[in-house]
Amino acid sequence: MEQRIGSSSQPLEGAGIDPAFIPGLISPVSGEPEDAKPEDTGPEEVKQEAASEEKSAEEPWEKAEEPEEEPEKESAPDGPVFEASDRRARIVADHSGVRLSLDDQECEFRWDEVGAVETETARFGKRFTVTVHTPDRRWYPIEVEADSRARFSEWEAQLDEVLDAYFEDGEEEPAAPEKDDD
Repeated sequence: MEQRIGSSSQPLEGAGIDPAFIPGLISPVSGEPEDAKPEDTGPEEVKQEAASEEKSAEEPWEKAEEPEEEPEKESAPDGPVFEASDRRARIVADHSGVRLSLDDQECEFRWDEVGAVETETARFGKRFTVTVHTPDRRWYPIEVEADSRARFSEWEAQLDEVLDAYFEDGEEEPAAPEKDDD
């Protein structure tokens, strides 16, 4: 009896593997190397048509290859910034919103996307948890390990300062009643 080592599935063919599978997506690839000279086998008109077709097929790609100008980063206003990080996790809250990152995963929330920000400290240990809640009832927790438990109060104060400056919780303070002096 014959046994095979490895996968028994056949390789896939299609656009996921070969972009030339979809007609018109890229120009067909010839088996000739690029530096090979074309043979002189046809009339001059056929060569000119082929050259114009190749040029028109290459034009969109040439435009795409040009690097686009990067938008200028807006200057950060002089406001409070909260930043906490350890070897794996990082939390940044500033004028643009809240950014969470863990290893190679990142997410960013603008202030209009944030429903609430909750903090929690571990009873034992040195873990500081920040949870970002969104209006659509989703939450995104991240834990940062502090070098000492004394950092918790410092981080809480910094985060409160940022939230007070940038986060609008939707509650309008009642206006003082107007007095009529009649």
